[in-house]
Amino acid sequence: MEIKSRFDHFNINVTDLDRSIAFYDKALGLRETGRKEASDGGFTLVYLGDGQSPFRLELTWLRDHAAVPYELGENESHLCMRVAGDYDAVREYHRAMGCVCYENPDMGLYFINDPDDYWIEILPQK
Repeated sequence: MEIKSRFDHFNINVTDLDRSIAFYDKALGLRETGRKEASDGGFTLVYLGDGQSPFRLELTWLRDHAAVPYELGENESHLCMRVAGDYDAVREYHRAMGCVCYENPDMGLYFINDPDDYWIEILPQK
């Protein structure tokens, strides 16, 4: 059997949904494309998109975990975003936001971290 699939979304859990939505909008231009809320208020899912691809980032807020930061431990996974325009100007913008957490000039990349400390690799658009 040959399976054919395509990426749809990637999920991360967040402690403050509004803060995370604002961060992803300001830092990367991602906008809300959908939302699902539990009828009992136990969770909210917010989907963010880049307006260019069908891939979405799913932010999950859990009422029972909202007051406790997530322990990411040795979670070595990360998102990667390619940014258009002046790459150095974008990096300076992220530095001014205070969210650059790692830079590797030799490889031509850097990482930013979101409010819950998830890392996002930033590369120039090809």
